[in-house]
Amino acid sequence: MQHKNKTKEFGRTTSQRKAMYKTMLGSLIMREKIQTTEAKAKELKARIDKVINKAKLGNDEKKKLSIRKDLIKYLPEMAIKKITGEFLKKFEKKNCGYTRVIKLAPRKSDGARVAVIELI
Repeated sequence: MQHKNKTKEFGRTTSQRKAMYKTMLGSLIMREKIQTTEAKAKELKARIDKVINKAKLGNDEKKKLSIRKDLIKYLPEMAIKKITGEFLKKFEKKNCGYTRVIKLAPRKSDGARVAVIELI
């Protein structure tokens, strides 16, 4: 049963799931739009909001290094450079709602629900 479980497991171990989220978050930040399954897109939406809010806290010089160290857990190095640079100007007036999930037609091969997640 899934009582009190906040995230989906996707049939993976914890380390595999963390690696999947790290690569997907990095790809989303670098490309600003990715296509994935609907369930993964919904999980990714909650995670990217937390990452962007954490990056916005890094504007303060005293907290900058600690915030960067926290972001290393969630993102690859190139994505950290991009999110702490140009993205902060783009999202500085927003508090949440940085992404949009658009549902597409099911995949022909396995019938999985597919969605596009993009940064607004």
